[in-house]
Amino acid sequence: MPKYAVLDVETTGGSPKRDKITDIAVFIYDGQRIIRKYESLVNPECFIPAYITGLTGITNKMVESAPYFYEIARDIIEITDDCIVVGHNVNFDYQFIKSEFRQLGYDFKRDTICTVKLSRKLMPGMSAYKLDVLTNALNIVIHDRHRAAGDARATVDLFAHLLRLDQQEFHGKHVKSSGFRGLNPNFDAKIVKSIPEDAGVYYFYDEKNSLLYVGKSKNIYRRVHSHLNNEKTGRAIEMKSRITQVDYELTGSELIALLKESTEIKSMKPIFNRAQRRAISQYGLYCFEDDNGYLQLRIKRNADTIETPVLCFSNLKAAKATVFRWVETYELCQKLSGLYESAGACFSHGLGECHGACIGEEPADVYNARVKSLLKKYSIVETNMLIVDKGRDPEEVAVVQLEHGKYLGYGYLSRALADSLDDLKDCIRPFKDNREVRMIIRQYLEKNSPRLHIIEYDD
Repeated sequence: MPKYAVLDVETTGGSPKRDKITDIAVFIYDGQRIIRKYESLVNPECFIPAYITGLTGITNKMVESAPYFYEIARDIIEITDDCIVVGHNVNFDYQFIKSEFRQLGYDFKRDTICTVKLSRKLMPGMSAYKLDVLTNALNIVIHDRHRAAGDARATVDLFAHLLRLDQQEFHGKHVKSSGFRGLNPNFDAKIVKSIPEDAGVYYFYDEKNSLLYVGKSKNIYRRVHSHLNNEKTGRAIEMKSRITQVDYELTGSELIALLKESTEIKSMKPIFNRAQRRAISQYGLYCFEDDNGYLQLRIKRNADTIETPVLCFSNLKAAKATVFRWVETYELCQKLSGLYESAGACFSHGLGECHGACIGEEPADVYNARVKSLLKKYSIVETNMLIVDKGRDPEEVAVVQLEHGKYLGYGYLSRALADSLDDLKDCIRPFKDNREVRMIIRQYLEKNSPRLHIIEYDD
C-alpha cells in the first residue's frame, strides 16, 4: 500500500523562481490514517508583502526566529521518502519545494497526485474545485484556512474521501501507486530517481545490452518517466517491456541535445527509433535568380537535387504553409514563390496584395530586397557563427559552430573564457554536417535567438 505525503506551503508570492516559502506542513497518510505530522514556519530571508500577510496571517515578525529552509531540508527529505506527494493544486506546492532544494544544490523528486484534478474526475458537476468549495460540500471543517497545517489537514480529509469514492465507484482506476506497470522484471525502477531534471540525451537498453531507443529532452527525468508510464498499445508497450537499463548524458543546452540525438540515431540505429531514422528533412526551400533578375523561391524534394537548400521541412504541407505565411508577411509574389502557376499575373495581384513582380510592374531590386530580408532572417547559408548557450553547470557554456552555413560541431568551455573567440573555436569537437542538423539549428535559432549569445565572424 503506498504512503502519501499530503502537504501545503504558504509563500511570499506566486513565483517559485522569485518568491520563497514561509510555512510548510506535511501529513503522512497510509490510506487509512495519519501516521506522522510535520509543520514549521520558515524564514524566507525576504520581506513578506502586506497583501500576503492579509491572506495568511503570517507576519514578518512571526518568521524572524523561524528556521531557514536549509535547516529543515533534511526533515522534508526524510518525511516524504518513498511517499507520493499529494496536494490541492499540487504543482504549486511541489514547484516551490523543488525550487528551494534546487537553490541548495539538491534535486528533490517525488511522484505527485493533485486533488484538484482527481476531484474533477471523481466529483463531476461541482460549481468550482477550490479547497473550501469541496470541503464545504463534504462537511469538512478547515481550521486556519490559508495556513499550511490547516489546508494540508483538510486536504487529507478530502483525499481520504476521494480514495474511498475511487475504490467504491471506479475500483481504483483513477488513483494509482507510484510504481510502473508492465516493465521488464529485470528492470530496477529505482534507477529513474537518479536521473536529473535537466537537458540531455537518454538511452534505453535491453537485457542483452542492445540499444533500443535514443531520445532527448529539456527534462530527461520527466521524459523517461513518461516512457515508463506509457500504457498505450503497440510498439511503445513492447519497448517498455524490454527495457532493463537506462543511461543518459547531460548536455545543458537543448540545442546540443537535439544535435546529439540526431547524430546518435543515425550512427547507432536503435531498434525503436525507425521513425526518426527516416529523413525528417524531405523537402527544402531553394532560391534562384530568374532571367529577369527576380529572386524566386521553390519547394523541392531534397532527394531530387544536389543544390543546398536555404532551409528544410519535414513534409510538403509544412513547407507550403510556411511559405504562404512568409509571402503574406514579406509581401512576396505567390507566383515567384512557387505557390501559383500562371502565364500572367498571380492571383494575389488581382486582390492588390502582390505589387506586380510577376508581370514586371515592381522593380526587381525593390522586390529582391524583401526576399533577401526573409533569407537573412531564416537562412544560415554562408553564415560564420558561434552559438553560445548554457552549459551543464553555471560555470560552463555550450558552443555550437557553423562556417559558411555548414555545421562543424559543438563543445564546452569555462564561462570565464567565453569572451575569447579563439578559445570558443578551440573547444569545438567536430561532428558531421547534414541537412537535418542544419534544420535543427535553424529552427532552434528561430525560437531561441533572443536569449542566445550569437557571435558572427569573418573568415
